Amino acid sequence: MNQRRILCAALFVMATLSLANAMADVTGTWKLTLTTQQGTSNPTVTFKQEGEELTGTYKGRLGEAPLKGTVKGNAIKWSLKVNAQGNELQVDYDGTIETDGTIKGKAKFGDFGEGTFTGKKE
Repeated sequence: MNQRRILCAALFVMATLSLANAMADVTGTWKLTLTTQQGTSNPTVTFKQEGEELTGTYKGRLGEAPLKGTVKGNAIKWSLKVNAQGNELQVDYDGTIETDGTIKGKAKFGDFGEGTFTGKKE
């Protein structure tokens, strides 16, 4: 009987830890390293997460812009629109929240190209 209780308690703890990991909260300021054909830059994003909804602000080489996105499990996506030489450009980020707490993924700059990014919470 004691072994059954210990097993149930261990399973409960593992399930709780797994659920906490699946519901990662990315709220805060993140420094990104963005690599494209034009080189490397270090924009920052400030996220506010409420459930799966993500809002915030991008600041970088393309200026400052509001962003919207989602967090589902360890998948994170956000988009923003910036003014690029008088034209509106949509930038889409699609990444993964890694077990070490970083985020990694790809960024797409409309029809102008793509890049990769990593991010670390400040």
